[in-house]
Amino acid sequence: MSRFGATILDADGLALSREEVAVFREANPFGFILFARNIDTPDQVRRLCDQMREAVGRAAPITIDQEGGRVQRLRGPTWTDWTPPLDFVTAAGDRAEEAMYLRYRLIAAELHALGIDSNCAPMVDLAGPQTHDFLRNRCYGARPKAVARLGRAAASGLLAGGVLPVLKHIPGHGRATLDSHYDLPEVEADAATLAAEDFAPFKALADLPMGMTAHLVYRAYDTAPATLSPRLMQVIRDEIGFDNLIMTDDISMKALSGTPEEIATGALAAGCDVVLQCNAPLEARRRVAEAAGEMTEAAQIRAERALAFRKPPDDIDIVAARAQLDTLLAEQTTS
Repeated sequence: MSRFGATILDADGLALSREEVAVFREANPFGFILFARNIDTPDQVRRLCDQMREAVGRAAPITIDQEGGRVQRLRGPTWTDWTPPLDFVTAAGDRAEEAMYLRYRLIAAELHALGIDSNCAPMVDLAGPQTHDFLRNRCYGARPKAVARLGRAAASGLLAGGVLPVLKHIPGHGRATLDSHYDLPEVEADAATLAAEDFAPFKALADLPMGMTAHLVYRAYDTAPATLSPRLMQVIRDEIGFDNLIMTDDISMKALSGTPEEIATGALAAGCDVVLQCNAPLEARRRVAEAAGEMTEAAQIRAERALAFRKPPDDIDIVAARAQLDTLLAEQTTS
């Protein structure tokens, strides 16, 4: 069997066009990602997921951003509307780990029922006084050990529901004072501080199947953003100890400069395993997939290892789990 293409790609709408099917068949991307424009009804989402997998002839992973709060592609009334993670953790108080497990187990149930088997969570970036508003209420807290425990609970809930977690944003986005969708943030903290604080939750969760890079410059290490930095990728692999599949954050974000093809090949050369490209015209997706080519042997091994984490959902009473979470939050509110 040939190796997977070193890309994760998206679709324009609610169903694949014939042109998209042809590009995906040729590119053989490792997986796909869905956005709000791809979501209408449960049956429609299931058909789209089937189309994506049929295009590549295998059970390719399909991921989504379903954090809760501002970043959730599935919304009410069909699906659950969740409060932002930081607000949720605060409301759950000393039972936050239990609450996070239930939250992400319930999210996994909604995703898995649609054929979506990956979620770009947990996000274990640390919230600090300088954290940009685009990120702050998506965080779980400010203390590395507590954030790691909450990230573990979220990941465990997803895995129990048959959904692969994607740990983000390695090696830590919390110090960013700019929104990397539009600008390139730079972090001035020294290496010792970064290791003790920002990197620590990622190190604690380095066994998770997949991770996503941060488009940030860490001045203590390099002048290039982590996604394009061989030095930072070495830190992620050797010091943080994350040896599973690493995808880039969306290479279309304005934090990165260069053509999409240059960014894709630069990220792979730096040590990323697979390139995530979102919100681009079909021809741009085709060119990036061609530039990225197939996964390296090491990346293919990591990809297959990540897919081996996919298990059938455990046997859980979803109605009872939702009632348990509601009771927990209500008790914390009144205590």
